[in-house]
Amino acid sequence: MLRLLLGGLLAIAAQISAKAEEPSPIPPDPEIHRILQQRIDIEKQSLGIVVGVIDANGRRIVAHGRFGADDARAVDGYTIFEIGSVTKVFTALALAEMATQGEVSLDDPVAKYLPAGVTMPERGGRKITLRDLATHMSGLPRLPDNFAPKDGGDPYADYTVDQLYGFLSGYTLTRDIGSKFEYSNLGYGLLGHVLAQHTGADYASLIRDRIATPLGLQNTVVSLSPVQQARQTPGHDQALDKAPNWHMPTLPGLGALNSSANDMLTVLKAAMDGQSSPLTPAFRLALSERQAIGGGEDTGLGWFIAKAGQDEMIWHNGGTGGYRSFIGFLAKAKVGVVVLSNTSTELGIDDIGRHLLNPKSKLAEAPKVRVAAAVDPALYDRYIGRYQLAPDFILTVTRDNDRLYVQATGQERFEIFPENERNFFLKVLNAQISFDANGDGKATRLVLHQNGASSPAKRID
Repeated sequence: MLRLLLGGLLAIAAQISAKAEEPSPIPPDPEIHRILQQRIDIEKQSLGIVVGVIDANGRRIVAHGRFGADDARAVDGYTIFEIGSVTKVFTALALAEMATQGEVSLDDPVAKYLPAGVTMPERGGRKITLRDLATHMSGLPRLPDNFAPKDGGDPYADYTVDQLYGFLSGYTLTRDIGSKFEYSNLGYGLLGHVLAQHTGADYASLIRDRIATPLGLQNTVVSLSPVQQARQTPGHDQALDKAPNWHMPTLPGLGALNSSANDMLTVLKAAMDGQSSPLTPAFRLALSERQAIGGGEDTGLGWFIAKAGQDEMIWHNGGTGGYRSFIGFLAKAKVGVVVLSNTSTELGIDDIGRHLLNPKSKLAEAPKVRVAAAVDPALYDRYIGRYQLAPDFILTVTRDNDRLYVQATGQERFEIFPENERNFFLKVLNAQISFDANGDGKATRLVLHQNGASSPAKRID
């Protein structure tokens, strides 16, 4: 969101003539460890990170850090993390497996797998298909417009099936299906939902039976056993405070899985191998179904595909309120990397994964450390309202007791923290908000500062 684990080659080498290790583009372990030390000890961007590497020489684990500020247990290859949107790789793989078995077709309309009375949005006579959901080409938004979590710390916990069906039945698509890529958590949540419905099981059973058991994954689950709970590192927010775990009863296919670096390396091996896995046909299908998404990248079923020199980097990342994850591999070189962090920060760990696979991809610089100031919460009332950043993009500012929150259209609600009376910042990502007020002190607009740009948003109520 790591311990060195040597492969069987060492044991074999004691019995037969020594075999030289094959060169790998992945940096040596001491260099990886220095990167983790920098990210954790110097930049304070995580409490514990596990890196898993798999190449022609086998698999290995490099780790640094601990379970938490008050828990000195070291993270390692068996430590369990929430993997967030890397779950989508598993959801898409379940779709591919069912398609290769003839149980579904990628071109089946999603409506085929919904209960009678639930209407899927259509446009121009075109129906949304399972393929459209899996490639983010459905035209569905990132999140439904009736997504209004009561608890921002666990945003999906109270979203119900009735709300999902109500949204689908009432939503009007704003563009043609298949015309544009738009990353949709809703789409993948719906995909996991209908696949599970079709099998007559829940999503957890779908992944267990179709993916985890065939691959021999021991710790890739939705719900943890007591033994697994003891090995799950707590998640932490950008301030390194403990963050709640996320629960997704209705939309688990978008990000509900937990896993370990060891399990994720097994997934990478199966994805790269091309012949020895019981899911080889499903992996092949998932990687062969490509859609161009712009910026020189494609999407497969559950994977993003980008150029990396003369190779292709196939990857996905993820995050929840307290974790960050990255999984990726080089298609030709057949080397793979997984990076898991028990802290959810803007800097994250994607850059580490990309750098290990492609040294030309530079490591990111740590953002400025911001400290919340003590201000009178009564001042927050002047900022409550809706601010229009674009015709279809609204920032809604709300107050909950002594805390101020912002929620963008179709996204989760995030707390914002005061640097002073008019300038606020987010901890979960590197963004700041400034409020401009009239003579009465009531805000007339806000300015969002992110990625080097400042975007004004006029207050509309």
